[in-house]
Amino acid sequence: MRVIIFGASGMVGHGALRASLRDDTVTEVLAVVRGSLPLAHAKLRQIIHTDFTDYTALQDQLKGLDACFFCLGVSAVGRKEEEYAHVTYDYTLAAARALHAASPELTFVYVSGEGTDSTGKSRQMWARVKGRTENELLDMPMTAYMFRPGYIQPVDGATSRTPLYRIVYRATGVLYPLLRRAFPRYVTNTDAIGRAMLAVARQNGAGPTVLRNPDINRLASA
Repeated sequence: MRVIIFGASGMVGHGALRASLRDDTVTEVLAVVRGSLPLAHAKLRQIIHTDFTDYTALQDQLKGLDACFFCLGVSAVGRKEEEYAHVTYDYTLAAARALHAASPELTFVYVSGEGTDSTGKSRQMWARVKGRTENELLDMPMTAYMFRPGYIQPVDGATSRTPLYRIVYRATGVLYPLLRRAFPRYVTNTDAIGRAMLAVARQNGAGPTVLRNPDINRLASA
């Protein structure tokens, strides 16, 4: 299986990258990044790219892929809707369209979030934007899965880019095993998300298309 990952330098993308590199059924991992990752691996090929709304120059490199793990995103804190939507909606749909054109059989996995609103009625800006993004992806003629994780604990060296989140994760790290047992429906980790992505990529469109933490943890443990 050949996979492509967007956002591999981020916390969730780190989990997807690590899981893919460890999986014996994955033969090649393409990471689309703005700058080089501090990682070398026989299966990893990094594609330096700066315009995430235009993939014309990469079209030949996007052929023959089996799965895309789209983990690219930003926090909505302090951002206006237009700015947030440009990254969350525009970047995602541009990648999905380019990938579908180059690799029509590809499975697209999008990292959304618990609380995402697909009706467009939420008072939370980020929830509406992510909901619109999900709807567009699911309407496309391709196999797509929406991951809506709740609390995600970074493991295996994964680190959030948001300073406030890093503080929270350091504080809750020692409590993670307890949280996992006490709130299994709401807690997962970056490694589980990565393994669950690989699991749905092998399902060929089977199963539910919107997955939350219980589904993610179940697939990761299978």
